[in-house]
Amino acid sequence: WSLADISHVICVSHTSKENTVLRARMTDPTRVSVIPNATDTTVFTPCPSLKYKNWSGTENITIVVMARLVYRKGTDLMVDVIPDICRRYPNVDFIIAGDGPRRIQVEEMIERNSLYDRVEMLGEVQHADVKRVLRRGQIFLNCSLTEAFCIAIIEAASCGLLVVSTRVGGVPEVLPSDILLLANPEPQSLIDTVQEALVKVRFVSPWDMHNRVANMYTWDDVARRTEVVYNKVVCERSPDFLERCKIKYQRGWFFGKILLGLEVLDYLLWQVLERASPRSDIDIAQDFPYEYFCNNKDHLLKDDSNDLGQGVGQG
Repeated sequence: WSLADISHVICVSHTSKENTVLRARMTDPTRVSVIPNATDTTVFTPCPSLKYKNWSGTENITIVVMARLVYRKGTDLMVDVIPDICRRYPNVDFIIAGDGPRRIQVEEMIERNSLYDRVEMLGEVQHADVKRVLRRGQIFLNCSLTEAFCIAIIEAASCGLLVVSTRVGGVPEVLPSDILLLANPEPQSLIDTVQEALVKVRFVSPWDMHNRVANMYTWDDVARRTEVVYNKVVCERSPDFLERCKIKYQRGWFFGKILLGLEVLDYLLWQVLERASPRSDIDIAQDFPYEYFCNNKDHLLKDDSNDLGQGVGQG
């Protein structure tokens, strides 16, 4: 009901869009656009020494888990998967980055299976250190039980890691199947998929994977698509007061009445403020000359750079 009076919604995945349309009972799905998240792939890069190489010469494989240790992130699944993989593959180690209320459960798993030398727990990791941790691994494991998008797997793939994830929410939409291996959110399925990844990872070229991800996700593309949505909304007619009241009232026999009451109170407050401080007394910000800027961008930026250069020279 909170989305009853909106002009447009942007979701990060088609799964998120479907959930939004259904739960908000939106009669017009075209009012919902899908624009994925992105990441700065210039920051998340593999080690420079791995250019033109793959993991075929690597004897020991490190699997990185980077998530908050809570139920929603699949900690219960993780504590079943790790001991089984360590038992089957003596050359596989784990790094777990993250903290949370289920940390004690992970520590008990390590103690119960004597995996002190196989599983390294880093605790909470600052975002500036994420790349350093990811570069230590070859496979990234995500056990989430629900995700709208999961930007962590993009960061991992951008660093050259083969990704294993549960098939939940919008995750299957994020990366192609040769970069992202999907499993059902159950221990045996995850174990089988991790074993598949341990075979395939030998043929993965980290920098080739990074370049593919860099072409898929850029903030420039996200900004361009978001701008299209904003320009569309600006050109649409906004509903008047009576139309908004009708929309709110139709949101249900209980919440509809509450929303209608809030709409009326909001309108009355606006009328009081309009009389206390009329809009005629308020300076209206001028619109940015976007079209002129786009048509003359190169010339304007060149003039700015010349002025800056002269200023530096005079200094």
